[in-house]
Parts: sequence; C-alpha cells; structure tokens
Amino acid sequence: MAVTVSLVALTGLVLFFLLRSKSLGYGSAFIAILFGFYLASTGAAGPVNTLTTAIVNALGNL
Repeated sequence: MAVTVSLVALTGLVLFFLLRSKSLGYGSAFIAILFGFYLASTGAAGPVNTLTTAIVNALGNL
C-alpha cells in the first residue's frame, strides 16, 4: 500500500506539472491513465466514486 500511495503522489505531481505547462500529448495521457490506475487501488477510490456520483446527480438535477 505504501508503494501505491507513493506512486499516486508521483504520478499526480507529474500530471500536475504537465497540465500546468500545457504540454498535453500522448505522454500526459499515459501519466493520467497511470494516475487513475494507482488512485483506484488506494483508499481514496471510495470517496472519489462518491464525489463523482454526487456531481453527476447534481448536474442531472439542473
């Protein structure tokens, strides 16, 4: 689990800097996929799913 959390932090940091520098391309897409993959295997997966569901429901009620 400690390795997964550190991979989430590392890929999240790389993705943040790629998005900030506006250098979007195949590399940043790969980093985004890795970030999502590692994030899904941590304890944050449940709250992220709950937040996404709440946002979709709120947008559906507009």
